[in-house]
Amino acid sequence: MKAKASVTAQKLLNLYRQAHVIDGGWATVNRVFVDEATDDVITELQDLPTGKMLVAHIKNLRSGETPMDSIARDLLPYGGMMVDATLNVDISPSDVKQIITAVNDFTPDQDGLESFMKNPIIQKFGANWIALVQSALSSNPSELERFDDIVHTWNAYRAWDNANAIMSKPVNDRTRAQLQADMLEYDTYLPMFGEQGSELLDKLHNVVSSLNNPNA
Repeated sequence: MKAKASVTAQKLLNLYRQAHVIDGGWATVNRVFVDEATDDVITELQDLPTGKMLVAHIKNLRSGETPMDSIARDLLPYGGMMVDATLNVDISPSDVKQIITAVNDFTPDQDGLESFMKNPIIQKFGANWIALVQSALSSNPSELERFDDIVHTWNAYRAWDNANAIMSKPVNDRTRAQLQADMLEYDTYLPMFGEQGSELLDKLHNVVSSLNNPNA
């Protein structure tokens, strides 16, 4: 039970930290928090970095103090820097034109992704590039849809790199728990890499199985 609670706690913490780039934002992740944060999960969260903030947020949601589509300002992850960056970075008409060109020139492969990520306008946005590009393209639905494909490709190569990094060294219990929390992402993206991706996915599932069946 403790292992399962640890996995769920890590998954909820990941959602908390990434809410600014998840479709539906807080309205989406808050429902998951309320549904999955059992007492055991709350206990596990207390010992994780920023976990106490998430616990406080969940208590606010359950009490009704915080609406289900919101979060208290003082409980924003990263001190609210992600949200502030989205609101405060000046995106000029020239920037928007550069973004549209970069999006339309994108090819869905590793070279295309590297070229896109090296574009000066994307590098200007730093770690907030997804949220800022989405904001910049809010009035350009066709380019915004193409940008979703870019994010999908970026997520796929990130999953590929992370999975290979996990399998390149001995796996401890913490890594196993993190892996199980992220397994949906690997199930979604690794099959895109054909036979190699499927083989890698099987290895990850075997690692997770060893967590759930320690005597196997």
